[in-house]
Amino acid sequence: MRLEEYLDPDLVLPELASTTKPEVLRELTVAIAAKHPEVNADEALSVLLDREALGSTGIGDGVAIPHGKLSDLEKIIVLVARSKIGVDFEALDFKPCFIFFLVLAPEQMTGIHLRILAHISRLIKDDSFHKDFFDAPDREALFKLLLSY
Repeated sequence: MRLEEYLDPDLVLPELASTTKPEVLRELTVAIAAKHPEVNADEALSVLLDREALGSTGIGDGVAIPHGKLSDLEKIIVLVARSKIGVDFEALDFKPCFIFFLVLAPEQMTGIHLRILAHISRLIKDDSFHKDFFDAPDREALFKLLLSY
């Protein structure tokens, strides 16, 4: 499985404007809805907030992987974002999150959804990826970096 199959350069956000967890989730869902008009940003936000209520998707080491399933979605959508100042995402290690991978999947695609989450988990354990991610100057560089891993 290659992450590039699910990436779109328009859904790589080099600098989030939001500074709180709900604002970040709103910013991410609005960006997805702008690129994919079939996605209702409010519905996607509701799904993500419901998932967060079960436990934070801030997994530690500065990374959050918010994810959820939408019944009317036809394909998996992945968005990658960066916050240079960090966001309190209620992460498991109580530290701010800087790297965000948002994954929205159709309800019937559980297997692929889980493989993407596993791939992202492996990716973010790579220390050189963290450094390269923070050093990337812009969207294009971030997108190329993501394709190279």
